[in-house]
Amino acid sequence: MDETYEIHILKAGFLSFKNYIYVIVDKVTREAAIIDPAWDIKGIVNLLGDIGAKLTTILLTHSHFDHVNLVKSLLKEFNPRVYMSAEEISFYGFHCPNLNPFHHLDAINLGYTDITFILTPGHTAGGACYLLSGSIFTGDTIFIEGCGICSLKGGGSPEKIFESIQYIKTTLNPRALVYPAHSYGKQPGYPLSYLMENNIYFLIDKKDLFISFRMRKNQKNLFDFK
Repeated sequence: MDETYEIHILKAGFLSFKNYIYVIVDKVTREAAIIDPAWDIKGIVNLLGDIGAKLTTILLTHSHFDHVNLVKSLLKEFNPRVYMSAEEISFYGFHCPNLNPFHHLDAINLGYTDITFILTPGHTAGGACYLLSGSIFTGDTIFIEGCGICSLKGGGSPEKIFESIQYIKTTLNPRALVYPAHSYGKQPGYPLSYLMENNIYFLIDKKDLFISFRMRKNQKNLFDFK
């Protein structure tokens, strides 16, 4: 199936953090949305120029600094709309110009490309994913190899992330390609069906077992991003 959009991928980082940043471009209008812009403003601006795209939209999966630290710079440069879940905004007090709160299953159009907002709390109180035809951008909710940490002091919840993963498992097309914000070695773009067969957090169906495993002590290499 021919999609209405292109996906351009940037990898940027600071110290131990390595983030994947995604630029979605509508093929007809060349309107662009960027997901979780961080670290490399020059690389983002250069990419937009190279591909002839106009940045109109910023999509934020959650409010952690490594996902939002270029929002103000991009607002100054391009004045785009900014989207974050209403739950995330309320819980953490995130604010910036042009901020638009959304709720579960709200949707927008990027040119001729439909983008649906999926509320997936657990890593944070109001984390979200962005669903397009054939693709899902998952922030820190799920990775190809695992799922996000659930720090109770930071608004995380292993119960909620279990429910978010169950929703993704039972609702999305297994052929949808998964684009997370971080990698532990696997490249972005594996089909959801791969995660269903290989990601241990997708294989655990019982909530109590999931919670005890997700919150087990002495986990290593939690931030060993590749």
